[in-house]
Amino acid sequence: MKAVWYTRQGPPAEVLQFGEQPDPHAAAGQVRVKVHASGVNPADTYRRGGRNFPLEGSLVIPNSDGAGIVDEIGPDADPALLGRRVWLYNGQRSGRVLGTAAEYIALDADLVRELPDSASLLEGACLGIPAMTAHRAVTLGGELAGRAVFVSGGAGAVGHYAIQWAKRFGARVVTTVSSPEKAAHAQAAGADLAVNYHTEDVAARVRAFTGGAGLDHVVDLDFGANVAMLVPLMAINGAIAFYATRSNLQPVLPADNVMRRNLSIHGLVLNGAPLAARQRAQADIVRWLKEGGMQHTVSSVHPLPRTADAHAAVESGAKRGTVVVDCTA
Repeated sequence: MKAVWYTRQGPPAEVLQFGEQPDPHAAAGQVRVKVHASGVNPADTYRRGGRNFPLEGSLVIPNSDGAGIVDEIGPDADPALLGRRVWLYNGQRSGRVLGTAAEYIALDADLVRELPDSASLLEGACLGIPAMTAHRAVTLGGELAGRAVFVSGGAGAVGHYAIQWAKRFGARVVTTVSSPEKAAHAQAAGADLAVNYHTEDVAARVRAFTGGAGLDHVVDLDFGANVAMLVPLMAINGAIAFYATRSNLQPVLPADNVMRRNLSIHGLVLNGAPLAARQRAQADIVRWLKEGGMQHTVSSVHPLPRTADAHAAVESGAKRGTVVVDCTA
C-alpha cells in the first residue's frame, strides 16, 4: 500500500517519507478500512515533531483520525460492517504506531463507527478527536439545559464542535475568537455571543452575558493562560474541562477561590477517557449524523504524498477546522 511514515522525529518536510508499506490485515476483533481521508490533529504533529512525546516505534505512520470503507473483517468482528462507510479514531494512539496516513489501516472494530450519508468521507475524517473531545468536555458539565457555557477558541476544530454540543444539550454559549470572520463561523455553529479577545474585554463581556450569575461550565483550550481569568467568572458548583494548556504547563491555581466556589476541574485527553464515555460520544455522533445538521469544517485538503504540507498547515496555526489528507489522491 501507499503510505507516509517517519523513523525519526523532526520537521515534517525532513522526516516524513512517502512510498510503499506492507498491506495490513484484520486480526481477531479487527476490521480493515480502505482509508479515503485522514484527519491531522495537533497531537499528531507533536508526536511526529517530538514535542513532549518520545519516538513511539521504529516506523510510525502518523494521524489518528480518518474515514473510509471497511473492506476486510477479522474473526469475531461484526460482518455487517463489511462494505460500510465508516469514521474512526485512535488510529495512531495507545500503543498503535500505524495510523491513517495510508491507503489501509487495520484496527479494533470498537474504534470504527458508521458514517451516515449526511457527511462526506472528507468530513468524516474531522470527527474523531475533535468531535469526541468536544463531547467529553461538554458532558463533564452535567445537565446544561438553560445554563451558561463558555467555550474558548470557538472557531477551532474542538471549539466549533463544543459549541454545537453545548447548544444541542440546551445551553447558552459564549465563546472567544480572534477575528470577525471567526466570530461568524462560531455563531453559525450556534454561539449566542462571540467575543474578540484581541479587541474586547472578555471578562466584562462574560459577566454581562451571565448577568453576574457566573459561568456554569467551561470548555477550555489553554488552561494555563486562562485559569486566572476563568475562576472569578465561575458560578458556585461550576466546572471547567480543559483539553490543552499550551502556553503554561504549570499554572498557578487559585485553590482558595476554587474551593469556595466548589468548582470541579477536569483535565482530559481523549484516548485516556473512560471507555463508556468514548462509546457514548461515538453513539451520540452517529445519532446526530443520522438526524442531519451537524456542522464540520475541512480547513484544507492535501494529497497523501504531500502529508508533510498537511502537518505544516496544522503547525502554522492558521487553520480553521481540520486539515485533511486525501488518501486516494
